[in-house]
Amino acid sequence: MAEIQSTPAQLLATPVQFLKGVGPQRAELLNRLGLHAARDVLFYFPRDYQDFTDQREVGQLEEGKLQSVRGVIEEVDFRTTASGGCVMGMLVRSPTGYLRGLWFNQPHLRDKYAQGQKVLLSGKPKYEGLVWQMHHPRVETLDAEEEEPLGLILPVYPLTEGLQQWHVRKIVRGALEAYLSLLDEVFPEEFRRAHDLLPIEEALPQIHFPDNRESILRAKRRFVYQELFVLQLALAIKRRQQQDERKAPALEATAKIDARIRRLFPFELTEGQKKAIAEISADMAGPAPMNRLLQGDVGSGKTLVAVYAMLLAVAHGHQAALMAPTEVLARQHAQTLDKLLSASQVRRAQLTGGMTAAQREAILQLAAAGEVDIVVGTQAIIQEDVSFAKLGLVVIDEQHKFGVRQRAVLKHSGLDPHYLVMTATPIPRTVAMTLFGDLDASTLKDFPPGRQKVHTYLAGDERREKWWDFFRKKLREGRQGYVIAPLVEESERAGTSSSQVASLEETFEALANGELADFRLGLIHGRLRPDEKDAIMDDFRRGEIQVLASTSVVEVGVDVANATLMTIESGERFGLAQLHQLRGRISRGKFPGFCCVFGNPQTEESIARLKAFVASTDGFELAETDFKIRGPGDLFGTKQHGLPPLRIANLLLDGDILQEARRDAQEFVKSDPGLVQSQHTLLKRMMFVRYGKALDLGDVG
Repeated sequence: MAEIQSTPAQLLATPVQFLKGVGPQRAELLNRLGLHAARDVLFYFPRDYQDFTDQREVGQLEEGKLQSVRGVIEEVDFRTTASGGCVMGMLVRSPTGYLRGLWFNQPHLRDKYAQGQKVLLSGKPKYEGLVWQMHHPRVETLDAEEEEPLGLILPVYPLTEGLQQWHVRKIVRGALEAYLSLLDEVFPEEFRRAHDLLPIEEALPQIHFPDNRESILRAKRRFVYQELFVLQLALAIKRRQQQDERKAPALEATAKIDARIRRLFPFELTEGQKKAIAEISADMAGPAPMNRLLQGDVGSGKTLVAVYAMLLAVAHGHQAALMAPTEVLARQHAQTLDKLLSASQVRRAQLTGGMTAAQREAILQLAAAGEVDIVVGTQAIIQEDVSFAKLGLVVIDEQHKFGVRQRAVLKHSGLDPHYLVMTATPIPRTVAMTLFGDLDASTLKDFPPGRQKVHTYLAGDERREKWWDFFRKKLREGRQGYVIAPLVEESERAGTSSSQVASLEETFEALANGELADFRLGLIHGRLRPDEKDAIMDDFRRGEIQVLASTSVVEVGVDVANATLMTIESGERFGLAQLHQLRGRISRGKFPGFCCVFGNPQTEESIARLKAFVASTDGFELAETDFKIRGPGDLFGTKQHGLPPLRIANLLLDGDILQEARRDAQEFVKSDPGLVQSQHTLLKRMMFVRYGKALDLGDVG
């Protein structure tokens, strides 16, 4: 009987348990790292490298230079000092002598090393007391069974408890020997040469076990470029599908419609608003669905632009839906529309989670029958039972709080609607090219005339009395203010690092009985019922509440023109974008604003964040600063946007490669829109496996 041959794909799917040097127990540890098959091990990239290039025998050592020595541990000793510290010593024997490693006040090392272990010590040696010593050297544990000499630059992999670096190195080396030849080269040779990319069979061994520093850079460039190119290819295909395969109603902004809409606006539009409206109008006039991102700083007037787009849809007999992430913001939008459209015949309705069953059913019937023009709501709008008779436009506010796939789930009949996605959190350039790469972008950078400056201060407890004197003075002049605290109640403190964090309830009680005892205070947070929140916000808008104590529930969209004061407690507990959003709640009228942040930052990162916040009121500048301070983090790993995480590319460091990959991917799709050419088959398959589901790509070609 003929033996059945396994295909390369089947061999690459070999469970890790059956790889050389693994077995069932170690396989469980590898699974924890997300390594399940041979293919996963091949593409488990190092997070760093240890450079042991200058490797010597003890007899060849020189003082003061970074060098490495390989040997066997002869003895390990640990002793405490009279001052309460500790010293650990390690004596390592090499063929030409002994080297002593010394570590001061590092008790965690006590049981890490044992006599007989093979190690590689790296540091700057010194000849003391007739013996060579290294203080605090880096130690690399070597495999006792490994006979072949190791490379001089060693990969450092992310680990889990129970695994050591030499385990993973040995497994990766074995996987490369057994499976490297089975991998396909996804890039056509001509393309690869034109873009200076190493072939896969050269790049993969060099990224794991490089010959030199230059090899690391060239191998890494190959995989960073590949990862970003495949993502940009998927986004370019997504855009092509939206433009070529989906049909939307053509909603032209004729001179008559434009004049009718602008008459409803109480003030002159800014240049930025005019430009954004022109871009949106051009998109909506076409037969393909608009997919546009409208980003602008706090208070730059995005809502007015969105209202224009909604009224354009309504003018053509279509419906519009506006979806916001919170009920507070949804109600704010509804009130803005009520104010602007009080003299018009546009029919409006709200749909939020806090409605009674009867209220909800009534709105659903109106939407399905086409008897309401604009529906404003929260995620309640995308429930299964919601449908529209003639949906022409969907506006999604604060897109980063929704998922990628939620852009296209509103049920409607007939043509696809146009989509306008808004955010008041300016997005770093490289992030916009990835998470929002399938959207065209409009940006508002200027502010409506008359918008006043906000003065921002960072203060310690010694300045509290002075600040509250100023706060009270402004309240007596007729202004209103916010006090923001990060926690709702005492029980939430479990696990927090700082005893200085004040809860909102404590803050409210202390102010009501202390600094602000003479003023009318209100308290609002996310746990209140919708009707309770509404009542409090209405009282604040009318001035019956002078100071609103709140969590970050007021972070977005709340607009009370007379509120010019803000106190933020435990400022280190908020992100930079969040602090900027909170500050955006004040000085929305004709008076300047004053914001004071009290904090007890314990880390360099939180100190840098608070200093940046005080130094700038430009949201775009702060977004880039925040990105540099925090790094990209798990931008792609969150469930919110649904894209798989990046494995090797770093949006903070690889911006130039991203731009190159984006440009190349767009050209690629222009020349072969369906990726039907035979030399593009492997790239097409890789793109579908990685992004087909996340971006709902359907079929291509």
